[in-house]
Amino acid sequence: MQTHDFPSINNHYLLEHACLMNSSFQKLLGYPLLAAGTDDISFAEHLFHAPFVLLSHNTASDPIFNYANAKGLELFELNWQELLNLPSRLSAEPVNQAERDRLLAQVTRQGFINNYEGVRISKNGKRFQIRNAIVWNLTDSHGVYQGQAARFSEWSFL
Repeated sequence: MQTHDFPSINNHYLLEHACLMNSSFQKLLGYPLLAAGTDDISFAEHLFHAPFVLLSHNTASDPIFNYANAKGLELFELNWQELLNLPSRLSAEPVNQAERDRLLAQVTRQGFINNYEGVRISKNGKRFQIRNAIVWNLTDSHGVYQGQAARFSEWSFL
């Protein structure tokens, strides 16, 4: 998915990508990203405004972020255009990038991991430890790999 528009009612909060993240998550973990009970557009809007961080990156050889919900943009101190131009590896300091690469390779092999912990860095240099993150592969309805996503709600600044 390549989108350049900030998630809003005008683009249904990137409904297609929200559904991709949710269906991949539910297939691998057995439950949805958010409790059911809303129509798809409301689901995508609630996902964007959820109290947890949700990010995804594409399938490029040096993957670029292609989604963050409002909490993710806030935590990483990014605006939408900055996010869409940021290689996801740069969310970790250089010293932590090898560990991040190992994690993503494990996700690729296994489909997902949970209880991930690691140090990340915001655009303005704020370092924070994430805990209990779930990282999973995104696959479309044909089983084609579309990237990876991460969800977490626990972090502390270092």
